[in-house]
Amino acid sequence: MKVVVIGGGPAGMMAAINARQNGHEAILLEKMDSLARKLLITGKGRCNITSSLGMEEFIKNTPGNGMFLYSCYNNYTNRDIIQFLKEQGLEVKEERGNRIFPITDRSQDVLKCFVKKLKELNVIIKYNTEVIKILTKNENNEVKVIGVQTKFEKIQADRVILATGGKSYPLTGSTGDGYNLAKDLGHTVTEIKPSLVPLECYESEICKDLQGLSLKNVDIKLVDVRTEKNIYKDFGEMLFTHFGVSGPVILSSSAHLVRYSNINEKLANKEILLSIDLKPKLTEKKLDERIIRDFEEFKNKQFKNGLDKLLPQKMIPVFIRISGINEEKKINEITKEERKNLVKLFKNFELKVKKFRQIEEAIITSGGISIKEINPKTMESKKIKGLYFAGEIIDVDAYTGGFNLQIAYSTGYTAGMLL
Repeated sequence: MKVVVIGGGPAGMMAAINARQNGHEAILLEKMDSLARKLLITGKGRCNITSSLGMEEFIKNTPGNGMFLYSCYNNYTNRDIIQFLKEQGLEVKEERGNRIFPITDRSQDVLKCFVKKLKELNVIIKYNTEVIKILTKNENNEVKVIGVQTKFEKIQADRVILATGGKSYPLTGSTGDGYNLAKDLGHTVTEIKPSLVPLECYESEICKDLQGLSLKNVDIKLVDVRTEKNIYKDFGEMLFTHFGVSGPVILSSSAHLVRYSNINEKLANKEILLSIDLKPKLTEKKLDERIIRDFEEFKNKQFKNGLDKLLPQKMIPVFIRISGINEEKKINEITKEERKNLVKLFKNFELKVKKFRQIEEAIITSGGISIKEINPKTMESKKIKGLYFAGEIIDVDAYTGGFNLQIAYSTGYTAGMLL
């Protein structure tokens, strides 16, 4: 059987590999001049391959239709991708937050493993080849694929796997082409939104002053001001930018926030609050005792020189400004009420979320081919016989931490089974 895979990212490569391993002829079509450009920039160029968590936890970390992936996740697990890389000569390591990285810290080495396997299996790879149409025919009241039309030629195929990615990072080739190919065949594409994306805040001046500052081991929560509902909680690392906030916990929060009821209206009305606990390991009582000890040590200094042990240097001027305490004030003159307010500020440093950054800055796309139109056990279209989907083009997405790449491997492998 002749199989054409459209898209040379991790999902497409895995689909082509498994199709070939199942004895089929496989042709991989990539519109760029190289494979998996987006893979190369994941994990800041280090490639967060997957997570070490159990596969049941992957569903919990996939807010975008996680249960749909139950069969795919079990068909190809995190252990399988680790074993695959090991067989190609690449060892991995586990880091904080259950994140799995290549031992070399080079995403290029992960890609080399895929390319090595593709070559070993004699998968035909055609670069600079953009597909403009998936060809079908109606046979016995059933629509089935018969090939693809590129800008240069028609390629006959018994099966077509569409794995063109989403719309995030368009410079890597993810420009949403696959959505139009699927729409032309009658498939539904749900609303495309950015996910795992930085957030802009209304307090732009504060964020600019803190630009580049990374906070580790902080608690964050997103709160609906009107209902006082906690939308999302997380612990880990975040980063201040010139426009707002980013970093792992912020990116994961965006995946949850994008699905929150009437979110754009709430953002416009300043109703979504980001609360940061700068000292999550200390209760308010313990933190107050800690501040008292520091203040006793620095009692003859000015307030601006008394927070060095409690805050990063870059944050101190901002923190003082928000506290309302005169920076020239002697520490031994600070009142009990002022100190209590400092404790509250440490435990609840607040910013109002203004909007999501644009989809071009998102790590992943929320939305895509409706899961209602895909068989979850095979990844085959329910509308077109012989058409399969894999990866980010499907309406599934997860938190940061290697989960989205695992979606790519698992759906690609399942599509490549060609059941």
